[in-house]
Amino acid sequence: MLFLRLLLFVVSFGFLGVAAAIVLYDLYLAFELNRILRLGEREPTDVAAEQAAAARPEGSSLFTSTAGMPSEGSPAPGTTAADAKTSGPVARPAFYLPPRSAGPRRVIRWSAAGKLVVLAALSSLLGKSILVVPDGFAAVRVSQISGVRPGTLYPGTHLLLPLIQRAQLFDIREKVYSTAASENPRDKGFEILTVEAREGLSVGLAVTVRYRVDPRHLDYVDANLPQPIEDEIVAPVVTSTFRDLAPNYIVRDVFSVKRDEFRQRATQAITARLAEDQIIVKEVLLRKILLPEQYQQGLQGLLLKEQEDDQVTVDQSIEQKKVKIAESQAEAQKVRQIKRAEGDARTRVLMAQAESDSMQYTLPLKQKQIEQSKLEAEARKQTTIEDADAAAQARVKNAEAEAQAKVIDTKAEQQRRTMLADTQNEETVRGAEAAAQAKVIDGKAEKERQDLLADAEANQIRLTAQAGAEKMQLEASALKVNPMLVQLTVAQRLSDKVQIMMVPTDGKFFFTNDVLKSAQAFPGLNDPPARTGGKQ
Repeated sequence: MLFLRLLLFVVSFGFLGVAAAIVLYDLYLAFELNRILRLGEREPTDVAAEQAAAARPEGSSLFTSTAGMPSEGSPAPGTTAADAKTSGPVARPAFYLPPRSAGPRRVIRWSAAGKLVVLAALSSLLGKSILVVPDGFAAVRVSQISGVRPGTLYPGTHLLLPLIQRAQLFDIREKVYSTAASENPRDKGFEILTVEAREGLSVGLAVTVRYRVDPRHLDYVDANLPQPIEDEIVAPVVTSTFRDLAPNYIVRDVFSVKRDEFRQRATQAITARLAEDQIIVKEVLLRKILLPEQYQQGLQGLLLKEQEDDQVTVDQSIEQKKVKIAESQAEAQKVRQIKRAEGDARTRVLMAQAESDSMQYTLPLKQKQIEQSKLEAEARKQTTIEDADAAAQARVKNAEAEAQAKVIDTKAEQQRRTMLADTQNEETVRGAEAAAQAKVIDGKAEKERQDLLADAEANQIRLTAQAGAEKMQLEASALKVNPMLVQLTVAQRLSDKVQIMMVPTDGKFFFTNDVLKSAQAFPGLNDPPARTGGKQ
């Protein structure tokens, strides 16, 4: 329905636009036609003058351009009036139209425009007759003739009489009215509510009231209550109620003992007063109570003293309880000792009675034990005889079974030995053949190995000899160049045996000469030992 209402308004504006366009178009055509007709009704002399003015060169003045032209109704220059009269009619332009009689030259379509305007008005009235009440709202009809009509229009689509009735919307959702106990940036915009207690002290109250308008009586609300309701009715009722009830209580009762009672009485009073104005109160909350600063300081001191008094009382009660506990523990210990002594005496009495009673039953019990022993001996004897017979029969059967088993084992052993002998013979023949083949292969392999070892050893000796010869040549060339290398070489060879060497400063190659002489005296001392195996 909201779309239909919007569509009707759009159609209405469309009809108005089309009507205005038709009228403007007709007026434009009439204006153009009149202009053309006025242009055709002018005299030829006027037309010729306009043509001459159009053909006038630039820079020429108006007086020079019109001086040579004859004026309207005067003869041309060089002619007389009689010649002008007898010369005949002047030539007219091609677009010249004869004059018409007075009257409308273009008909304006006022009837079509009026019909469109009527259609636009009807569409607009139909659109205004449709009322769409959104969710969370309700409305009442207000007549221009009879005033507010009874009945509530709930969310949905409703019809109104256009130009006679209008709708007044009301928010029927729950609203919240809050006050602040003091100036606080968080409660900015809230009214500060302070009340006077019985002592005359100012107490700040932070109150929240949840309420909503009764949708069943919106006609009464619209006709009798001022708007807005929150500022004009709810706020004064709430503040006046709390200020009327606060003097009946002292400050201590308001914030501690009778806080709930104070809130309930205020709730009942606010609900009753707002119900007269068709306002439903859902809940009244007393969020915070701000006490005077001096009262808070005195209350804190009083609370500290009460806490100290309570602490002393608690300590005294604890000490009294400790004394009672000690007395009860002593009484319990005494009772336990008495009970223990009585229990020991009763135990001894019962033990004596039990011993005397047991003696009465001892002899019959012994006799029964002897008879039972005899019966057990006879049973054991009978069992032993039966076991011996069973064992003899078992031994006989075992002997027979062993004899049969020995016969079967003897036959099986003979067969096994025969098969083993045949198998051993075959294995011996095959083993001898394999051993012969293995010895032949081993001999060939050993021969090849010895040949390879001999060749490798010959090659090693050859390469060692060549390397030794090359080394000797290099050492000889090095000694020729630097004879001091002999001393270095000898020192390196004897480094594991000699730690300090003393060389005289006045002898040249002293140590070297002695070493060489000793080496010449024992020519076979430095020869390498001969190898015991392999080729010489």
